[in-house]
Amino acid sequence: MSAQKPPKAANDSIATSLDFGRFNELLLQSTGVGLAAVDAETCEVLFHNQRFEQWFPAVEDANCSLEALLPSFDFEKVAARVAEGRPFTGEIQIKSGRRPLQIAVRIEASIRGDGQVLLVECQNISKVKELEYMIESYSKMVERQNRDLLKEKERVEKLLLNIMPKTIYEEWKQFGITTPQRYEASILMLDFVNFTEMSLSRDPPALISELNDIFTGFDRIVEQFGCERLKTIGDAYIAVCGVPEPTPEHPRNIANVALRMIRYLKRRNEAHRQTWQCRIGINTGPVVGSIVGIQKYVYDIFGPGANLAARLEALSRPMEITLCEDMARHLREEFQFTPRGEVELKGFGRKRIFSLESGPSMSSSPSFV
Repeated sequence: MSAQKPPKAANDSIATSLDFGRFNELLLQSTGVGLAAVDAETCEVLFHNQRFEQWFPAVEDANCSLEALLPSFDFEKVAARVAEGRPFTGEIQIKSGRRPLQIAVRIEASIRGDGQVLLVECQNISKVKELEYMIESYSKMVERQNRDLLKEKERVEKLLLNIMPKTIYEEWKQFGITTPQRYEASILMLDFVNFTEMSLSRDPPALISELNDIFTGFDRIVEQFGCERLKTIGDAYIAVCGVPEPTPEHPRNIANVALRMIRYLKRRNEAHRQTWQCRIGINTGPVVGSIVGIQKYVYDIFGPGANLAARLEALSRPMEITLCEDMARHLREEFQFTPRGEVELKGFGRKRIFSLESGPSMSSSPSFV
């Protein structure tokens, strides 16, 4: 390991006498490659080219060995790999001038007449590493942007699902348009008593916070019975069952929703200082459902079923659910009603109306029949 380094003339003689076929080939073909021949026994550098000396200037020191030039390498592993007839590869960082360089090192054995020589090939891979770093940074940036885009997409989808049913949204997302459809459905229309006065006298943030809390409770009830919240307009809450997914249970479902909304408000009023009272109208009938608008989308329903529900809601007294005789026929097996007589309804003529009192698992009241 500490053998004396031969003089330059001897160095030239050794280089001439050794079998450096591959060494000379690499030297001729790769002028930017650092090359050295090393004694396999002592690790003494026997020969090197100019590029190798430029990267490892200590090679000119007396008794310089490969172990001193590559201190981070495990030479036991190097020897084991070379003994197996396989090249050893590794990387080392050096400083050339002001810039650090990343050097890839390849060590392999070459047989000469009187022993074994290690051929050391060094290549500057700093540009490759910089490119890999740039690619990795770009990939991370793209991945981060894709995550942000996915979050934004999910946020937009959530917003759109708040203004239209999921099946309608899926159709609109796939085709860019939706086809208006006719449904036989049940509709619920609700608004709050004296909300206009409350909006003028109450603190706006507190008022909207309470309204949002109530609507959130309504949403849970609507979802529980397989209905859809269609929209809210101010203090008005509109829900529908049978749109866009047809179901024969739509009258029963919407009636259960209405009863539980009343019960929810009563229980909430017991625990809150500010009391809320609502009016509800429910009806079963034909409607047409479609997305309306080009830049601002909204899913809405139209037709006599919705119009009659609005008329009945206007006739309701505080904390009362009003329905007409046609819908009561669908519910008479399970629900209880109180008759309210006949009224003239604009666009519908004279109709018998009823107050919905209770249903399955609720207290009984006289039936309308």
